[in-house]
Amino acid sequence: MPIFWDTATMQLSGRTMTAAVITSQTTSTLSLPSNLARKLQQPGASHHYCSNGPALRRSRPSSYLCLRGPAPKPGLAQVAACARLRGVVRPRAPGGLAFLHPVMPRTKSAAGGLSAPAQASGRQAVLSRFFQSSGSLRSTASPTTPAEKATKGDGRKRSLGNDGPTKKKVKKVPEKEEENTSVTCGNPEPKKCLRPRNILKSLEKLKEFCCDSALPQNRVHTDPHRERFAVLPKCTDFEDITLQRAKNAVSSEDSKSQANQKDSQFGPCPENFQKASGCKSLNKRSKSVYTPLELQYIDVKEQHKDAVLCVECGYKYRFFGEDAEIAARELNIYCHLDHNFMTASIPTHRLFVHVRRLVAKGYKVGVVKQTETAALKAIGDNKSSVFSRKLTALYTKSTLIGEDVNPLIRLDDSINIDEVMTDTSTSYLLCIYEEKENVKEKKKGNISIGIVGVQPATGEVLFDCFHDSASRLELETRIWSLQPVEVLLPSDLSQQTEMLIHRATAVSTRDDRIRVERMENTYFEYSHAFQAVTEFYAREVADDKGSSSFSGVTNLEKPVICALAAIIKYLKEFNLEKMLSKPENFKQLSSGMEFMRINGTTLRNLEILQNQTDMKTKGSLLWVLDHTKTSFGRRKLKKWVTQPLLKLRDINARLDAISDILHSDSSVFEQIENHLRKLPDIERGLCSIYHKKCSTQEFFLIVRSLSHLKTELQALMPAVNSHVHSDLLRTLLLEIPDLLSPVEHYLKILNEHAAKVGDKTELFKDLSDFPLIKQRKDEIQEVIQSIQMHLQELRKILKLPSLQYVTVSGQEFMIEIKNSAVSCIPADWVKVGSTKAVSRFHPPFIVENYRRLNQLREQLVLDCSAEWLGFLENFGEHYHTLCKAVNHLATVDCIFSLAKVTKQGNYCRPTLQEEKKIIIKNGRHPMIDVLLGEQDQFVPNSTCLSQDSERVMIITGPNMGGKSSYIKQVALVTIMAQIGSYVPAEEATIGIVDAIFTRMGAVDNIYKGRSTFMEELTDTAEIVRSATPRSLVILDELGRGTSTHDGIAIAYATLEYFIRDVKSLTLFVTHYPPVCELEKCYPEQVGNYHMGFLVNEDESQQASEDTEQMPHSVTFLYQITRGIASRSYGLNVAKLAEVPGEILRNAAHKSKELEGLVTLRRKRLNYFSKLWMTRDVKDLHTWTEELGTEEIQTSLPH
Repeated sequence: MPIFWDTATMQLSGRTMTAAVITSQTTSTLSLPSNLARKLQQPGASHHYCSNGPALRRSRPSSYLCLRGPAPKPGLAQVAACARLRGVVRPRAPGGLAFLHPVMPRTKSAAGGLSAPAQASGRQAVLSRFFQSSGSLRSTASPTTPAEKATKGDGRKRSLGNDGPTKKKVKKVPEKEEENTSVTCGNPEPKKCLRPRNILKSLEKLKEFCCDSALPQNRVHTDPHRERFAVLPKCTDFEDITLQRAKNAVSSEDSKSQANQKDSQFGPCPENFQKASGCKSLNKRSKSVYTPLELQYIDVKEQHKDAVLCVECGYKYRFFGEDAEIAARELNIYCHLDHNFMTASIPTHRLFVHVRRLVAKGYKVGVVKQTETAALKAIGDNKSSVFSRKLTALYTKSTLIGEDVNPLIRLDDSINIDEVMTDTSTSYLLCIYEEKENVKEKKKGNISIGIVGVQPATGEVLFDCFHDSASRLELETRIWSLQPVEVLLPSDLSQQTEMLIHRATAVSTRDDRIRVERMENTYFEYSHAFQAVTEFYAREVADDKGSSSFSGVTNLEKPVICALAAIIKYLKEFNLEKMLSKPENFKQLSSGMEFMRINGTTLRNLEILQNQTDMKTKGSLLWVLDHTKTSFGRRKLKKWVTQPLLKLRDINARLDAISDILHSDSSVFEQIENHLRKLPDIERGLCSIYHKKCSTQEFFLIVRSLSHLKTELQALMPAVNSHVHSDLLRTLLLEIPDLLSPVEHYLKILNEHAAKVGDKTELFKDLSDFPLIKQRKDEIQEVIQSIQMHLQELRKILKLPSLQYVTVSGQEFMIEIKNSAVSCIPADWVKVGSTKAVSRFHPPFIVENYRRLNQLREQLVLDCSAEWLGFLENFGEHYHTLCKAVNHLATVDCIFSLAKVTKQGNYCRPTLQEEKKIIIKNGRHPMIDVLLGEQDQFVPNSTCLSQDSERVMIITGPNMGGKSSYIKQVALVTIMAQIGSYVPAEEATIGIVDAIFTRMGAVDNIYKGRSTFMEELTDTAEIVRSATPRSLVILDELGRGTSTHDGIAIAYATLEYFIRDVKSLTLFVTHYPPVCELEKCYPEQVGNYHMGFLVNEDESQQASEDTEQMPHSVTFLYQITRGIASRSYGLNVAKLAEVPGEILRNAAHKSKELEGLVTLRRKRLNYFSKLWMTRDVKDLHTWTEELGTEEIQTSLPH
């Protein structure tokens, strides 16, 4: 394929240089070596190279750049710089050689920037003709002549290196040598043989010429042993590189430093510089490898290395580096390379959505915002630098508070509040600290643990200190009860605790997984912790109340103080430490005198908070009882369910309130319930206001809701006094209006429209309490008036009496003139914009005053923001009063919920007593009863346990007969009664139970390295240590994880211990008949029961007549019945599970054979015992007759 070329001329210091472009669109041909021609001949590509000789003028494609015209003496560097601006010339190689490449159109790359020419074409081999330092240079006349003769002055071979450009020192060429090496004008004879060596010589001569063009002091010696072509590092700013090159080539001042700078740009990078920038190009302003925005990001990232940063850049938020890759992966957005970092972006109005999504994945997210505006920046000290930014907020799972993440900022009157306020999770932050124990206790695994639980969204603070065994059951109980979303831990923990934390954080899906934050052990040391807590609460000692609060904190147990100090430091990072400033509001989690003890195993086994199938709320006790109307009421009910009461007075108060609602004919309760339904999550809203992280929309919504509620409840006060008989309800409803009284004042101050749209400049109606805002508005008004007054003068100048200011696209105070009359506009007026018909101008007076007006407006925004924070601080003084009102509302909501459950489920009011008893008549399982619905198939059962009579029930029966459901039913009815709820039964008398312990199921624990049987015995050991005579103990099939004899022995001994020593109310389920013999040993305390069933006699008889045995067909009655079930009928369950018939037949035959042997052994034992008891011949004769009769009936094996 012939290669064509197109030329353009350039004048360079009296000589003509021709840039030849190889193209397929011209007619002249040039012969090249076959191997080089193959490299250059690629479809659609154009190759540029330099040639000497006369100019051949041809038509050229518009996309090619032809270089022509006079240039200064150093010339070639500037010409190359101009070419590089169009992407034609690669940056200069060693010795000054400029490679010319195809002019490819710059298109948008995948990264969003301008893409360079394709790599393949960009690295094509280039044939360059050389230029002498004197004489005329022109292209070869003969098309077959590939090169000119090399000069005698330099016969050395040179090669270009691939490791980047390096400077070289070139010796001066003598004048005599220059004369002798000049090329004669005319047509030189062509070379017959072209070798790569000649090409290299040509390239070297051209490099030498370029070096001679530069200043002598800029010449640096280059190692001749280099590779053929230099590959420059990837550049990110072509314009900066080009200008810098041109500057370095032309400048004669400080040439040595300029050469060093050029070497740092395009040569091998120093080791430390290469690590920092990856050989990136220098930024022309900051002299750094990073842009100013990137430097800002690096500074913030150094301080918050564990956070994903969202950086505000105008109308979007950007992620950089690893943060961008995380955002792209988790948010499913686009990520690309921009300058030195990967970057991704999201629009500003979707920030709260994406922040919540990242936080749900377990990340800590930081929001970096611009802290200055354009107008104020223009008059500031940093007007020529980048916008200043700073980290304004940090978010994790437990600290998700603020207008950046609150959906209320999008709230409008047309949106249903229920759809907006859907986040009702209890987002606890739990700090755990282990106190160091002595060596003996450490070997056992026993340890003292202090915890502090904080719910930043609601302001609740809990603490506890307790001793725990190696199983960490106490700690697990508190984790299950609080269900934290984030755990704060020291860097070092005991192995047992680490395993528990690992298991707790791995049970859920990723979005629901507990986030773990580690801190240095130094912050947990008691000496450091006590000092930190003392300094934090020192400011509260100003009055007597503060002094008592401070002493209350310092009197806490050491592990609690250590955990409190760590959580104070952690919350300071989020500006949420204010919630810990009132120690009198702290609550102890495990108060043995106030709440029933329900450990984590019991919460899980009884499915109190979530079911055991898919770990969801549906199917749990909380799901049955939850008919609340508010989010804060739902959180309150969850506490009630996990913390049943121990005081009769408190329980009966709740029961009286429910009874009052059920039997009242007044509509007052219905009206109150409707008012509750309209409320947003004011508990979270008040906490957001208290931390000064709320938006104007959220504040207005909360205050307006509370104000309306106060008005509506005040109107109901007469009806409440006359129709509400419950002391608890009446007290709560009468106190709420007084507690909400402060909100009216703040609602009157606010401008409703401005609050809804978030305009803080017009937020306050009366500015008497805000003098700074009033002053700033007066200044703005003065400037506007002066601009309006100036309009009269402008009318005179332009002789237009009806002239008015025009506002277009946000530009104000413009003078609009028809284009035909533009000539009358003074020369010093500034043209702002124009159309085909008119032009718009700003006179000098308007320019100055309009700039001043914008500055005042932006300053007003800053002043209003500062006053807004002060306004929130003032409102925060009423926080604890308003929280008390919210707590009353939550209690009312919970009582309404329990009353609704009673109406729907045909429940009865339980009788609570101090005596130790559980008597239930026709009780039902609350969850199964609801799940079965209207089918009404649940079989009720009664229970009678009492300290004075039977306190232990041994329950046997067939598999799947309903034993586990029955014992769970008893425990759940007891819990509901002590919550203060009605229960699913006809009658119920419940004695106060201080704790409920359960051992159910067969599950191993891989994380703890425990087998199924080990888990059984570990749970049983904890129950034995913790149970009291007032506890309810449930043991389901203890001992089944080992051999029959060992299992019977363990079950028998354990149950006997509870009967004889613990004396608690006990339900014991077993398949071991020997355990039932305890009824004979303790007839007054123990009773044997079984779940009723029927065996299909027809099938049994038919099976006995057949040669092959089949399992018995059993009908379950699900009815608790006195007596022992001699068989468990496990083969019936195998039949229901559709085990193959052959297996069932073999199993039935083997079962009958084994039962026959056992029966025979028992009979023989009985006969020998009778023989042992014989006293005379008559008794012996009777025994012989009985034995003979039995032998006739059953054939004995010989």
